[in-house]
Amino acid sequence: MLAAHKIFLTVCLMLALSACTQDNESSIVLGQTRQSCDSDPNINYICGPLNAEDLLSVGNTGMIITSGMNGTLDGSNVNGHIYLINPLDESWADLVTGPNFSQDFNNYDYPECPGPLNIDDFSAHGLALKEIEQSYFDLYITSHGAREAIEIFNLDLRDESAELTWRGCVPLDETIMHNSLAILDDGGFITTQFMTWAGGVESALSGEAKGSLVTWRPGGQPTIMPGSELGGPNGITISEDERYVYVAAFATGELVRFDLAQNPVETDTITLSILPDNVRWGEPGKLLTAGGNTSGDGWSVIEIDADTLEPSRVGGMGSDALLQGASSALQVNNTIWVGTYSGDRVGYFAKE
Repeated sequence: MLAAHKIFLTVCLMLALSACTQDNESSIVLGQTRQSCDSDPNINYICGPLNAEDLLSVGNTGMIITSGMNGTLDGSNVNGHIYLINPLDESWADLVTGPNFSQDFNNYDYPECPGPLNIDDFSAHGLALKEIEQSYFDLYITSHGAREAIEIFNLDLRDESAELTWRGCVPLDETIMHNSLAILDDGGFITTQFMTWAGGVESALSGEAKGSLVTWRPGGQPTIMPGSELGGPNGITISEDERYVYVAAFATGELVRFDLAQNPVETDTITLSILPDNVRWGEPGKLLTAGGNTSGDGWSVIEIDADTLEPSRVGGMGSDALLQGASSALQVNNTIWVGTYSGDRVGYFAKE
């Protein structure tokens, strides 16, 4: 019965993937084909991408982009990556080490940036995309390594090859790990200060240190948002009108909504059954977050009503699953994709 159930689930997932990509099928050819790897019941894996901490849908192209952290958190000897995945055939490519990566420094828009990205010493962490024209995007990444900064790229999927061009950076406080970010309409961003490098994750979890939100506007300097102090602020996303900012408070297991229309800023908070990591928009009016269960047994994906803040569990795995350290959940039609800050795979499963 278990084998039959797994076959049925796999067929359903493939049909779901086909349905979500047939209208936006990409002709882009990616270098790495699907690799066989050990599996678990009720979830499928694409193996190869390392430490794919954050996931994003790339507009209407049908593609998924993921960050790739270095070994800072898991102690491995891994450099940073930026992966592009084609869900239709499960192929993928590292855009930074590929032939279509280039650097074209725009020092006019980013005068504080000290120079080009050191691709031999960086860690791609949080992701944010803004579509400039069809299949052409600004890509912002919180990055560590040789410098602590928001690295800014152009991602071009208009032709049969994916082209990634580094354009500049916004340097940040070197003593702090900045985690996730959201792009603002004017090209600025809001990013989260997760922890001090000296104190590490332990200081954030213990409550000894708190982080804040940092705002940057073109032509300005990174500035801490008053009243935004939280325990381990992690994932972040904003409403379309930029009134509400939703932030995962990792250390306290909470999701916090900031109302920027109020002065001073007002907040609403809910407690979750997980330590939430990245936050993404899912179905209309719904948020998705993923993280380790506070019970210590595996991980879950939680859907949250953006208006009422009512949470519900839509999937997850136990502590014996091959994918652990779940850090991001992305919904594509009725399929949930899951990233991890420490591992060699991304997963996907049918939404419960």
